[in-house]
Amino acid sequence: MPRKIKTHLVISHVLLLALLGIIFLMPNTRTNVAPVTGEIIAICCIEFLYLLALVLGRRKDPMPEGSSDIILIVWVIFIAWELVGPKLGIAHNVLIPSPENVFNVFVEYSGELAMNVVSSLELLLSGYILGTVLGVILGIICGWIPRLRAIFYPIANVFAPIPSVVFTPFLVIIMPTYRWAAIMVILIGVFWPQFLSMILRVGSLPAAIVDNTRVLMVNTTTMIMKVIIPYIIPDILKGLRVSLTTGFLMLMYAESFGAKSGIGYWISNANVFANYANIYAGIITCGMTVTVLNYFSGWLQKRFTTWH
Repeated sequence: MPRKIKTHLVISHVLLLALLGIIFLMPNTRTNVAPVTGEIIAICCIEFLYLLALVLGRRKDPMPEGSSDIILIVWVIFIAWELVGPKLGIAHNVLIPSPENVFNVFVEYSGELAMNVVSSLELLLSGYILGTVLGVILGIICGWIPRLRAIFYPIANVFAPIPSVVFTPFLVIIMPTYRWAAIMVILIGVFWPQFLSMILRVGSLPAAIVDNTRVLMVNTTTMIMKVIIPYIIPDILKGLRVSLTTGFLMLMYAESFGAKSGIGYWISNANVFANYANIYAGIITCGMTVTVLNYFSGWLQKRFTTWH
């Protein structure tokens, strides 16, 4: 193991021991501190993920320093949070809840949080898949046919930069249910950028390839299935991370309009009652969900674009 990694390991575990010492040995100045069970579980999960990343990272990179740097920052944040929060009472008791209180939310409301995550993912994937499929199919058609490209390319240029959240109040009124309104917000936000990207990508198909297919008298169906789709797949998969993250942000906004479930609703509802522990827990849940989605989209990109 490289010396630098060993140094990071030592420092990170010294910080971890310091954090545990602060948690268990220093008295709390706040009276409303929850049990430490949730926080300890979170610390154990973070440590496990760090060690796992270190082991897996060494197989690909002999100097996996990124995860080591991140864990140092994480432990410093935890230590600072503990000190300014429950231990010294420097921070505002309501605005900066104790980490014990925040992570205790995951223990007490784990089922409710999981149901909200599932609800959000159902809406996100429904809108994302519909928007992506429509954007890709229509983008291929409009990108391949010059007349359609001349018509729809300027239109896509206008609508693609417009955030779909601006349509939320109208969609909530027009659509029969809130669920469909939220799906449409995500669909619109995903469709136009994907549609524009496909028009540009298909339009940039090298002239030599097009000429060769015409010489070989390749029909349109074969051209699309055997040439165009393999040509654009890397771009589709590269855009997965951006589209998923953007779609998730739009979902969070859409869920603040009349939703009865979802992470956005959880955070919005907690904000109404100034329950900042629940708000922090919701934000952490959002971060974990987006991280998993990004990891999955990255895996898809590597899995299906090995030739690229």
